[in-house]
Amino acid sequence: MGSLPYVSSYYAASAHLARPWPQLQGSIECDACVVGGGIAGCSAALHLAEQGMRVVLLEDHRIGWGASGRSGAQALFGVAAGQAKLERLIGAADARAVWDVSVAGLALMRELIARFRIDCDWADGHLLTAVKPRHERELRKEVRELHDTYDYTSVRYLPREELRATLSTGRYLGALYDSNSGHLHPLNYTQGLAAAAGGAGVQIFEGTRALRYTASGAGPVQVTTAEGEVRARQLVLCGNVYLGATAPALASKIMAVATYIVATEPLGAERARQLITNNAAVADMNWVLDYFRRSADHRLLFGGRVNYSGLRSFDAPAATRARMLSVFPQLRDVRIDYAWGGDVDITLNRAPHFGRLAPNVYFLQGFSGHGMALTGIAGKLVAQAVAGTAGRFDVFARIPHGNFPGGAALRRPALVLAMLYYRIKDLL
Repeated sequence: MGSLPYVSSYYAASAHLARPWPQLQGSIECDACVVGGGIAGCSAALHLAEQGMRVVLLEDHRIGWGASGRSGAQALFGVAAGQAKLERLIGAADARAVWDVSVAGLALMRELIARFRIDCDWADGHLLTAVKPRHERELRKEVRELHDTYDYTSVRYLPREELRATLSTGRYLGALYDSNSGHLHPLNYTQGLAAAAGGAGVQIFEGTRALRYTASGAGPVQVTTAEGEVRARQLVLCGNVYLGATAPALASKIMAVATYIVATEPLGAERARQLITNNAAVADMNWVLDYFRRSADHRLLFGGRVNYSGLRSFDAPAATRARMLSVFPQLRDVRIDYAWGGDVDITLNRAPHFGRLAPNVYFLQGFSGHGMALTGIAGKLVAQAVAGTAGRFDVFARIPHGNFPGGAALRRPALVLAMLYYRIKDLL
């Protein structure tokens, strides 16, 4: 597995990396095959195995190589689309069911971390910050709705004076604080889930791309790899934007969006604490948002630059550092030790995309940057659906999803134009 390195990042440099898993060679049979070794795939495999199934997990690179092991690692309630849009799409009752699943996802994270003793630096707390007056109004309204409509009482509004005592910046006018959300080391968490799955009997293979699959009626699914094949009664696809030609029917519903993060040199405990006194994760309300948090070894991890064009020509580390300094100009003397990026899978409506491609072929994708907690509970839901209890999974499957417009050639330019509109809106 030496030929399959992780993308260079702070997470890879500081991870408790487990031994590599072998590459699949030859044929193997199982009850369920899971494709994708991120949080969703590892959770699905674990929960399938705990239901007594023989499970095989295939990962093209290394466990947690993609978004699960490189992200901003902020575990939040809700979905990226927001509850109001969900109600328009699927009605109030189903939208409430999605909300309940998202909150259960946060509880499941804590449960799995505790049950399997996953050393991943979990920290409570999240701040959603207002950059302009209309954001303030929206946040105050959201706090009222979360209390009154959803009985979600872990949130409160922080006015500017209290927020200034919490964050060492004058950029924000107020914030919604949620004590139930939080942040963690995502690669260590994903590796911990894989270890738990392996301990439950899952056969995990790294460096093993699922090239294609064939499904015929109620018969077994055959998954072909470069040097072997898997025959399974059920197939669960959790590869998101990395599935590509493995499941072309899914590709038109999601798009890869590049996002970037930098990690400073260690600041020391006191200087890091002064930046974010309560150690919460932070994100602002702009469409092209900034997000940041402290690491366990007292660095600032800051993300924010989003690239919809698909081009890699601009200097992402410098651009992200500049955004960091717009929030914390006092860090101008601080060295950047790590800079990395990765692709987030977004849907057109920003709602998650779950469903079936055949009676025994399930998929999870489209978390739209809001997946740190939702991917884990999604894995549990799809495992329940495979076992015959599909009620909560099917709520998500009822969310309608359109194709990105423009076809293969024009869909990204069309998205760039749409995002320009939202970027201009951020400036108003």
